[in-house]
Amino acid sequence: MHVAGRIEDYALIGDMQTAALVCNNGTVDWLCLPRFDSPAIFAGLLGTDEHGFWRLAPAYRNGTEPPAATRRRYRGDSLVLESEWDTWRGTVRVIDFMPPRDGAPQLVRIVEGVSGRVPMYSALRMRFAYGQVTPWVHKVGDRTVAVAGPDSVWLDTEVDTYGKDLTTYSEFTVGPGDRVAFTISWEPSHKPQPSLPEPEVALINTEAFWREWVRQCTYTGPYREAVVRSLITLKALTYAPTGGIVAAPTTSLPEDIGGVRNWDYRFTWLRDAAITLSSLLRTGYRDEARAWREWLLRAVAGDPENLQIMYGIAGERELGENELHWLPGYENSRPVRIGNGAAHQLQLDVYGEVTEALHLGHMTGLARNDYASILQLKLIRYLEKHWTEPDEGIWEVRGPRRHFVHSKVMAWVAVDRTVKLIESGEVDGPLERLTDLREEIHRDVCEKGFDKERNTFTQSYGSRELDASLLLIPQMGFLPPDDKRVIGTIEAIQRELSTPDGFVLRYPTSSGGENLDGLPGDEGAFLACSFWLADDLAMIGRVEEARRLFEKLLALRNDLGLLAEEWDPRRRRQVGNFPQAFSHVPLIDTALRLTAAGAFRA
Repeated sequence: MHVAGRIEDYALIGDMQTAALVCNNGTVDWLCLPRFDSPAIFAGLLGTDEHGFWRLAPAYRNGTEPPAATRRRYRGDSLVLESEWDTWRGTVRVIDFMPPRDGAPQLVRIVEGVSGRVPMYSALRMRFAYGQVTPWVHKVGDRTVAVAGPDSVWLDTEVDTYGKDLTTYSEFTVGPGDRVAFTISWEPSHKPQPSLPEPEVALINTEAFWREWVRQCTYTGPYREAVVRSLITLKALTYAPTGGIVAAPTTSLPEDIGGVRNWDYRFTWLRDAAITLSSLLRTGYRDEARAWREWLLRAVAGDPENLQIMYGIAGERELGENELHWLPGYENSRPVRIGNGAAHQLQLDVYGEVTEALHLGHMTGLARNDYASILQLKLIRYLEKHWTEPDEGIWEVRGPRRHFVHSKVMAWVAVDRTVKLIESGEVDGPLERLTDLREEIHRDVCEKGFDKERNTFTQSYGSRELDASLLLIPQMGFLPPDDKRVIGTIEAIQRELSTPDGFVLRYPTSSGGENLDGLPGDEGAFLACSFWLADDLAMIGRVEEARRLFEKLLALRNDLGLLAEEWDPRRRRQVGNFPQAFSHVPLIDTALRLTAAGAFRA
């Protein structure tokens, strides 16, 4: 029985509407169709073979695990995956990709003989509704179709297939130059069958699409490989029809293996999307930024007073959280959740992130949008009334609301960027009142959120705990990097929230036996926070130390350059949903800062 690989064993392929995870042994263990947030047809990642998978690899003895590929890589700057196996009979290559969509969503797998004659096999077990529903699989001419309820998935291949144990198999042999293609296509079950695929044409077009897209990148520094791979990953997490950006293409990959910190990330967090937008703008990608701004205006519409922290990828508001009891979870990490109950939390920092993104778009020359400016003023009117309230904060704690320092700092950011917008003459607004409010928030944070004895800002007013989100204080311009309070906070976080490797925890999850965030268990080092520390170190002049930390973080990426949300320092492995936009964005930002500082070895 196959079990899911380690999180870092997976590769991402996608078509900018959904994505699949391909293990290094040739197994697709995760795929939702037709959208990122649709039910999975392959959910083996969160269960077992019984919950759906597609294995395509050299034939192996019954009862043994398929071997990992000898090597794998993306084809240049693309999202086309190549996996190669050296076997005693020869070498074979499998090419996996999802063509940017112009019709039915497709996953294409092409087997290519390299040397010798290698026996191959394909085992395709589709289980709809996250592994709960076994479809009716039958032949329609030369095609195989699986149907259940509203969904149908069509398999096309030139080799013979047969059914056994509710699984579709193929067995064949490839020699040098032989190419055998498999394609699955999704279509609503009430519609006619999708057009026959053209795998080789699709491969050419997919490579060309990614080459053309990467060509727009303006970054040419020493970390280009890492930056470009992160940009491709962020593009893959963008839902092309609307411009919405998912935080990750997966749900319930655990932050604490065996624990309950398992969440659905297949939605658009305003915070994550806003910082993604910032990275895209800084590297030359205005089209994506413009599309996200339009998504934001549609999602928020005329109701900024009821701003949610996240929405569906088309702007949906209802993201009710449920548990899938039939799935045992990744490495028995229960529960498996779909939907996200944090959608209706109060997180005041979101107003700052959205306003900062709109401000950056304006500063980098995005075409003016009058409603975007009106929205910004409406958001500020809400903040004027509510910034003094406690909230759940950036980390979505499920404990009591608090006066989080980071939330107050980001409220200041929202007001500051709006003051600058009014000063620019782009809009009319209450400049004097907002200038006074900006000073009031600043004074409030410095008086109530700062521990003078320890010379550090704290997680919330009146607390002694630290929080890695405080690292954003100099990056947001709340205080200058050379301010003694900033330096003291950075050094306190290094002392109290760092792992032995120098990576950073978000916050202490417990104190004196009490869980501070309302959840049992622990979590790993948060990768975004670790990049923030490298950024701050560079800002305060400790550039060489920043470079060393950044390159240690780069070494945590898997062999394809991908990062999950966290790093488990005990197990020495990636944890959390994968790949994670919130990890790849600060990688890009830190690379840009270090390049500007000349902080790299020749």
